[in-house]
Amino acid sequence: MRFDSGRVCLDLVATFAPREGIPDGDELRLWLAGAGLVPDRTPLARVGADWAEAFRALRADVETLVRAELAGTEPDESALARVNALAAGPPPGLCAVRDQEGHLVRELCGGVECGALLAAVARDAVELLTDPGDRALLRACAGDGCTRVYLDTSRGHRRRWCSSELCGNRERVARHRRRLMASGSR
Repeated sequence: MRFDSGRVCLDLVATFAPREGIPDGDELRLWLAGAGLVPDRTPLARVGADWAEAFRALRADVETLVRAELAGTEPDESALARVNALAAGPPPGLCAVRDQEGHLVRELCGGVECGALLAAVARDAVELLTDPGDRALLRACAGDGCTRVYLDTSRGHRRRWCSSELCGNRERVARHRRRLMASGSR
């Protein structure tokens, strides 16, 4: 799993391709921890298939809205209504508690609730889609076959790929091969 899109909602959208990234509760647990939505060492025992389904539905709605923004078209009203409804929910509460060594650590107050975590991601999507500055930085990866979207925070805002190390490197290698083939070299 990668968490380099610039926003947690875009990182959720990225879990779809090239393969389903949250097919079940186990993979969703990993994504929630990797995305920083739950503090380290938070027990996620109740995360199940119903949670994964709810996050996949939110992912589809956020992707629909982001793609409409990139295309300059009107957003799908039903997707917008569903994201807004989730974003209106209470976010997860954080508390400071002492660990076994006496250090203060973050913990979710009241346990881990699916609706609260969905609200946090949906709220991030609403913030992205309503912030003119962030909307202006929204990009689709130019890599061949890549479907990722990201925020272009590079100097000059000329970033072309979701990741220079992955898609960028693939494109540079392909371009090099094309030049070699065109020159007749091997």
